[in-house]
Amino acid sequence: MRFVAKFRAQDGSELDIETAVREAVVNAIVHGNESDPNKRVYVACRCSTDGEVCITIQDEGRGFDINKILGPTAPENLLLTSGRGIYFIKMFMDEVSFEQGGSVVHMRKKPAAAQMPRGNPISAEVFRVSPPKDIERT
Repeated sequence: MRFVAKFRAQDGSELDIETAVREAVVNAIVHGNESDPNKRVYVACRCSTDGEVCITIQDEGRGFDINKILGPTAPENLLLTSGRGIYFIKMFMDEVSFEQGGSVVHMRKKPAAAQMPRGNPISAEVFRVSPPKDIERT
């Protein structure tokens, strides 16, 4: 998030972006890679100086069918203890798409309306995230 802060003015969306990234990384580790410590999660972040943020998270899992994800706001799902991650990602980011059967998620947060463009250069970083050794499979 420090990388994103270098390119995006504080506009109140910082927690939205961080929450979406955390949810996507947790989904990749727990659901995509099935908490296998030998599998990796890749996070790429591209920020433009006008404040746009594009984040891609990829796991080494089989993916999933987005149409089979339960809606967390449906009355029958309100008391479930999981199943809100993708919902939060879609709520907090401006654009979300899935590729490779769901093992890649692309997220985009547009520049804040009040943020003035300062040029067009783009900067990017790529991170590798490994699950902690103590994650239990459920």
